[in-house]
Amino acid sequence: MPQTPDPTGAVLVVEDDAAVREGMAELLREHGHKADVAADLAAAKRRLKEAKFDAVVCDVCLPDGDGFGFLEYAREKYPDLAVLLLTGYGTIESAVEAIQEGAADYLTKPLIYEELLLSLRKALAARKVVTENKNLKAQLNERHGLGRIIGRDYRMQRMFELIESVADTRTTVLILGESGTGKTMTARALHAAGDRSGGPFVEVACGALPENLLESELFGHVKGAFTGATNDKEGKFLLAHGGTLFLDEIATASPRLQVKLLRALQDKEFEPVGGTKTQKVDVRLVLATNADLEKLVAAGEFREDLYYRINVITLTQPALRERIGDIPLLAEHYLKLFREQTGKNVTSIDPEAMRLMQRHAWPGNVRELVNVVERAVVLTRGDAITVADLPESLKRDDSAHRPHAAVAGGLKKAMAPAERDIILEALHAHGWNRQDTSATLGINRTTLYKKMKRYGISYEAEMARAMA
Repeated sequence: MPQTPDPTGAVLVVEDDAAVREGMAELLREHGHKADVAADLAAAKRRLKEAKFDAVVCDVCLPDGDGFGFLEYAREKYPDLAVLLLTGYGTIESAVEAIQEGAADYLTKPLIYEELLLSLRKALAARKVVTENKNLKAQLNERHGLGRIIGRDYRMQRMFELIESVADTRTTVLILGESGTGKTMTARALHAAGDRSGGPFVEVACGALPENLLESELFGHVKGAFTGATNDKEGKFLLAHGGTLFLDEIATASPRLQVKLLRALQDKEFEPVGGTKTQKVDVRLVLATNADLEKLVAAGEFREDLYYRINVITLTQPALRERIGDIPLLAEHYLKLFREQTGKNVTSIDPEAMRLMQRHAWPGNVRELVNVVERAVVLTRGDAITVADLPESLKRDDSAHRPHAAVAGGLKKAMAPAERDIILEALHAHGWNRQDTSATLGINRTTLYKKMKRYGISYEAEMARAMA
């Protein structure tokens, strides 16, 4: 089993000359490295399988191959390994080739030990930076990536597929959805999934600032541009250079700001407020709104040219009431989160409480669900969340959903809408798997099929309704 390397760096010396090989190994040990040796490529490959190394110093000319072949092998099998090549016949061309192929350095014989130590120190430092960046990216992905968005509903799955398809492009993305559905989380996941994840993610809530301040916030300003502008200020467009700029509530942008946004989108350039110097940026723009932009365009409240410029790729964030099969997943996720935060031993949600949660309309969407679960965890005195721990709004919703017998057409007709809703809920919860759905409902598949036909329920129809 590979061992954890020494903090100063574990190095494998691959050299067929025994005196040179042992001399280098001894030198490295004297300077705090863990050093091992191999006389040829076959032995080197065996040692790499047996132990973990941070770097390899490899001679170019070996009995069973050359160092360039080993470099290619290491790049493929051990991409984090720093490889320093050593040769007695060095040329500028071979040195350039070695660096282009991924070598950390290219040293020539007779070897100057101080040069070896310096090159090795630089290689290990560079490797540490790369490792730290990878760990940071993994942490950011865990915090903001697709894995943080919970949902098995087919609408959510379609959204995930779109995110993965466009993540590595510069294409502008428009996220549509009601307030509280998680549009900011989706924007962050889009950034984290793409090749710009190492760059900044800058968010601007357009609806939170008045027009003059929003323009300055986005494009910056020069000293003296307006009262209170005592210094030059960089805007969010510049701060997002090389990364993603997320503009939430874009429908609130004024007509004047929309003109400036259109130019920044098309030409990737702008002037700060009060300035004349044109600034160019490399920014991927993601926008979000809970408004119907088509209606705003028709009413003359949103520029048609800007609308078509931002409406390239559209991600629709479904409302929580449209994906009730995901409510148990979300509730359990936030139950675990708040259990850890509060230290309370609340381990489950009572089935009746969960039924109420799935019947609720959730006007506040996921944001409301988070608040309900947090409140329940804080208030409950037992180890499970019960109906008593839920707010009155959920109980009122449940009463409103109960059918009334005094409806024209009798009981059967009164029950039909409720039965249709229950079947749809079960189908969504089981990803439209009819066998699992019929088992949950306690009916056979033939009966389920007949009821679906009677109520006009089909996957294609629901997908078309979701895409409308």
